[in-house]
Amino acid sequence: MSKYLLELAAARVKGSPFGITSVCSAHPVVLRAAVRRARVTESHVLIEATCNQVNHLGGYTGMTPADFVDLVGKIADEEGLRRDLVIFGGDHLGPNPWRKQRAEEALSKARDMVRAYVAAGFSKIHIDTSMGCAGEPIALGDRTIAGRAADLCAIAEETAKAVGLPMPVYILGTEVPVPGGADHVLDTVEPTSPDAARATIGIHREIFEAAGLGDAFERVLAFVVQPGVEFGSENVIVYDPPKAVSLAAVLQDDDRLVFEAHSTDYQPEEALASLVKDGFAILKVGPGLTFAYREALYALDMIASELAPSYGARPLAATMEKLMLEHPDDWQGHYHGDEAALRLQRHYSYSDRIRYYWNRPEAAAAVDALAKALEGRRIPEPLLRQYLPQYALTDASGMQDILIAAVDEVLGVYDRAARPDAV
Repeated sequence: MSKYLLELAAARVKGSPFGITSVCSAHPVVLRAAVRRARVTESHVLIEATCNQVNHLGGYTGMTPADFVDLVGKIADEEGLRRDLVIFGGDHLGPNPWRKQRAEEALSKARDMVRAYVAAGFSKIHIDTSMGCAGEPIALGDRTIAGRAADLCAIAEETAKAVGLPMPVYILGTEVPVPGGADHVLDTVEPTSPDAARATIGIHREIFEAAGLGDAFERVLAFVVQPGVEFGSENVIVYDPPKAVSLAAVLQDDDRLVFEAHSTDYQPEEALASLVKDGFAILKVGPGLTFAYREALYALDMIASELAPSYGARPLAATMEKLMLEHPDDWQGHYHGDEAALRLQRHYSYSDRIRYYWNRPEAAAAVDALAKALEGRRIPEPLLRQYLPQYALTDASGMQDILIAAVDEVLGVYDRAARPDAV
């Protein structure tokens, strides 16, 4: 499976670049939409779990890496997708979930997490040791970062050999945009400087080889850099190819590498296509998918309020507001402004911090109540045109079909940008 990813660089060198969408989500509807699209297009699907979502201690989803693989595998079986077409990636694997602890303790837990990911069958490993831990500077030096990355890479190599799995491919680099988007309005984002990118690659190569990890470094697929894309709570910085020309030229130094672009959510199709053309072959998307899911859910919440008087006035949205107010840790500090502004951001921000709440029992119960209110009811075409006009003339009339179609609409943009022959 990782062999498919290694073709990205070869295609770039041949002048026929293609890309792959990295689906960074643990939401079951998003996972099903991604798997279903892969089955229809008969293509590989890259699904990634982040260190905070999924880890050996459960993460905020309560899933270990093995649990996550089982979940996606069951969905693949239900959707009729061959399991060998699913590529599992681990995102931001490092001390981030425990960065408030001392480095020694945080890195010990990171090692255990990497072991769990590799043993579960994750073959694309993004090692991210860029953050300082308790008592350390927020920004660490390249040599410290590379040394810690080599330490975690050694664990991944040992684990793959011990369990008899193919050796992983790796993603390295320190220019990682803020996970989940910036927490303020952005005017511009500068691409990584070519000198910084070359220095990062060179230092990692030197330290990996000194640690006896030369073979592993040959399987480094990509480095994470900032191509000049980002999204804030209410705006998106769109990729500007001329600004990234000198950064893209760094790839001419090594025929084995591509770049991985994070925070590509909400980019228009032409921008995503330009990213792939310029060598940013791995396009990560996460909040943009659950944002589409929430959009469709909220529209269905309004439709049910119109169709079924006993359902009430937007009870799903009311439940989510109550949940976020009672448990503010996942959005507070990320959103800013007066009470009216905060309320809008809680529900409608591009950062989509609401995604952290869908797996709570109260939210799940509210979604189930919405499904029951719509069960057996035909949504009149004029009502669809009012709230979900894109589905008024399609066969997607059931709640599950509409939710999957909403996510698939975003995935389709990525597929067309990454692979011109995509469905």
